[in-house]
Amino acid sequence: MNRLAAIVVFFAACGAGCGYHIGGHADLMPKTVKTIAIPAFTNATIRYKLARLLPEDITREFLSRTHYAVIADASQADAVLTGSLANFVAYGTTTDPVSGRATATKVTVTLNLKLTERSTGKVLYSRNGAEFIDRYEIALDPSQYFDESGTAMERISRNVAHSVVSGILEAF
Repeated sequence: MNRLAAIVVFFAACGAGCGYHIGGHADLMPKTVKTIAIPAFTNATIRYKLARLLPEDITREFLSRTHYAVIADASQADAVLTGSLANFVAYGTTTDPVSGRATATKVTVTLNLKLTERSTGKVLYSRNGAEFIDRYEIALDPSQYFDESGTAMERISRNVAHSVVSGILEAF
């Protein structure tokens, strides 16, 4: 009898589950949202390229990972993602002891993001002061110098897009 009780308890425990789920498979957006508009981001910095890249990369991420249609006209969309590039800081983190030149740079980007359901005005996702960080190296030899900052902006934009879409889908 004890053995039968132990078997029943074992299978009951196995069937209860642990409550964890695999990330990236939840979709916590309202079922009424089928289209999303992502207008140009406002930009309070001098880095125009990043402000231009972010909406494009977020759009690409939505299209590749979700079933939502991304449309240009915000007045026709079910939800609108607005964003602003609030700050951009780049500074040397490593220097060459001989020349004193920076050999590595750290870039920190601060964004304000908000996804709003257009029909109700309900904020579905909001992330103010979101910081994203990337690093890149600088060649010591001036003849081999290649400005890596543009490539770093592209990497940051793709990383931000992935993080933002994941946050929206999983309500983080």
